[in-house]
Amino acid sequence: MTTENTGNTGAGLLSGLGGQSPVEAANVVRSDRLEGRVALITGGGNGIGAGVARRLAEGGARLVLADIDDAAGEKLADELDATYVHCDVSRPEDNEAAVATAVERYGRLDLVFLNAGITSGCGLGEDFDIRRYRLAMGVNLDGVVFGAHAAIPALLAAGGGTIVATASMAGIVGIPSDPIYAANKHAVVGLVRSLGQDLQPRGIRVQGLCPSFADTAILGEGRETLQQLGFPILEVSAVVETFVQLLDSEGTGECWFVIPGRESQPFSFRRAPGPRV
Repeated sequence: MTTENTGNTGAGLLSGLGGQSPVEAANVVRSDRLEGRVALITGGGNGIGAGVARRLAEGGARLVLADIDDAAGEKLADELDATYVHCDVSRPEDNEAAVATAVERYGRLDLVFLNAGITSGCGLGEDFDIRRYRLAMGVNLDGVVFGAHAAIPALLAAGGGTIVATASMAGIVGIPSDPIYAANKHAVVGLVRSLGQDLQPRGIRVQGLCPSFADTAILGEGRETLQQLGFPILEVSAVVETFVQLLDSEGTGECWFVIPGRESQPFSFRRAPGPRV
């Protein structure tokens, strides 16, 4: 019995042993080239998404803000002369609709910031809640997968572009207090590193944003615990500044950490050991 290899799995595994390379694209999105660019931001009504939206608007970008918080999203859209769409990122059709809105309203799509995220609120012991688990995985991982899948055709039609996904330091280190959150954020990091290489020849850059604990609603009750421990909380402005830096980076498949008191830069992953022959 013979089998046919219909994919490029071997080549993909081999390329994964190397680092990331500069991207050459006709449509490069940089912080000094935002005028007229069209950006879609999920989780765009609050926190990091709202901060990035304001920064992009200052540079002249045209925005589509996607969120489930309609009041916050519509208010910010009015402030920035942007377009708001209700979008549950765990639903493929909502992601498709958000991308379609950008293309129909502005004629193109250049930049996608897949930023929506939540904590799980449960562990894997007696407190495990299948509904919360499915919700967290749906928003944090499926939302990035579905968002990228929906956006890639529009980015290709524009001659290339940039996808940025919010992961977290929880995608780089273990988080005992929320292992489910760490699991889906590790998955986002793996997706960014892999998709960056996959889409590079087609002129699409893929970058990951990995902040520590930032001053957003996702902290919830954890904010008080962090304050009691004396753990510094990031200002949203610091995360926005790193977003700008990764836009201007020459690389792809990078995961930029944002940690209080440290200069943001791509996390340096160890090279995987190769086979001994």
